[in-house]
Amino acid sequence: MNAQITKLFAVVVVLFAVLAYFTSRWTVFSATALNNNALNARPAIEQLRIKRGSILAADGKVLAKSVKAGHGTWGRTYPQGGLFSQVVGYSEGGGNAAGLEVSMAKYLNGTPSSISSLFGTASTSTQVGDDVHTTLDPAAQQTARSGLNGQAGSVVALDPRSGAVLAMYSNPTYDDNKPNAKCADACLVNRAVSSYYPPGSTFKIVTATAAINSGKYTPDSVVNGNSPVTVSGVPLSNDGNQSFGSISLTQALTYSVNTVWAPVAENVGIKTMTEYMKRFGFYSKPPLDYPAGEMTASAVQSPGGQLYPPGSPNEDIGRIGIGQGGLVVTPLQMAMVASAVANRGKLMVPHLVSQVTNPDGRTVKTVKPKLYHQVMTAKTAQEVNLMMRTVVDEGTGTPAQLGGGVQFAGKTGTASVGPAGLGETQPWFIGFAPADDPKVAVAVELERSTSGQSGGAVAAPIARDVVQTLLSEGK
Repeated sequence: MNAQITKLFAVVVVLFAVLAYFTSRWTVFSATALNNNALNARPAIEQLRIKRGSILAADGKVLAKSVKAGHGTWGRTYPQGGLFSQVVGYSEGGGNAAGLEVSMAKYLNGTPSSISSLFGTASTSTQVGDDVHTTLDPAAQQTARSGLNGQAGSVVALDPRSGAVLAMYSNPTYDDNKPNAKCADACLVNRAVSSYYPPGSTFKIVTATAAINSGKYTPDSVVNGNSPVTVSGVPLSNDGNQSFGSISLTQALTYSVNTVWAPVAENVGIKTMTEYMKRFGFYSKPPLDYPAGEMTASAVQSPGGQLYPPGSPNEDIGRIGIGQGGLVVTPLQMAMVASAVANRGKLMVPHLVSQVTNPDGRTVKTVKPKLYHQVMTAKTAQEVNLMMRTVVDEGTGTPAQLGGGVQFAGKTGTASVGPAGLGETQPWFIGFAPADDPKVAVAVELERSTSGQSGGAVAAPIARDVVQTLLSEGK
């Protein structure tokens, strides 16, 4: 009798195990495979049933929020229209998303309850996400948009002390309420982090840092500014072929003398120049809390358009030293250059998010300032800072002057683009203010000036206005 009971018990246990396996198969053991199956619409439906958290500006202004869409689903709306589109991105469910909506999805989606995890769409409970608070300043963002005035380009402003991104705006923009609408000139692209541009003479700040911090030069070193000179076997001239004769390294930066900075870069050498480029973050995607797939690393291109490995002997380091020679950068990268000088040589990790709070208002994540690289000594940073002040006080960057006794330290750049002889340029300006106690670092890039305008003429005033906006708010 006991043997029969034992056998019956064993059969019951086996049947129970089979039942448990098959009832748990899709919710536990094979859940990942099922969710990843292209024929399975359930994950997309589940996403639409989540009330994602809001994305907020630094002042609490709503940049993205969830709204009821009927039948227990939720949609996303973006109250600021095109002002924050590329950086905030969009989320339509089914994997169609971009920007912070992607990089912060873990928090925006929240955590499903055990009941909803088990029963999925059959559950009546609503999954509610956390709110993401950004460092973005709406007034500065609006100033950047107004300054670009419809021109293709980008503006990035950072707090050099913490790495907080205060503004990140690109033109052309789009309405992230309608991300699938047709738009011109790759409007979905966040040019601040995704597009390559030659930096022109703004890169001379990197060259100056390498030259001074390596001990090869001082700001008072006497250099020859005659024009033309031969660099990599090819003549190189100053703007208008102007010759300056014997001048100091500071004067060479003030007046952006190509025939000084190219030989300086050659004398510093490829190895040392590459080392400092890496310290500033070149050759690596920026450590930004933003989708890695939407960012590019600043690099050096060969004449055929391929990327050279860092420190390649084929590089024309002289022309790279003046922002030419195939060097391509993102506006964020050049804002990071200005930020490192401003922060006494310390480059902080840039970040868009300040904190995350749950639906109850409790803080679940706080982003603290973090050192990325010690690029240079504090002494070198102060020396380069003083050199950059002269650029704005009396050199090519005078249109950036703030007035009211507040000094702006900066550097202009004017890269030649397009077919030779047409005079098309890409104007740049990078800098920081107040120069004696930097609170804002900025980079401005305009994609194309058909009238051949310089960075000092058109990019510097935009930088000035963005910085004034932020300083007026007590940043």
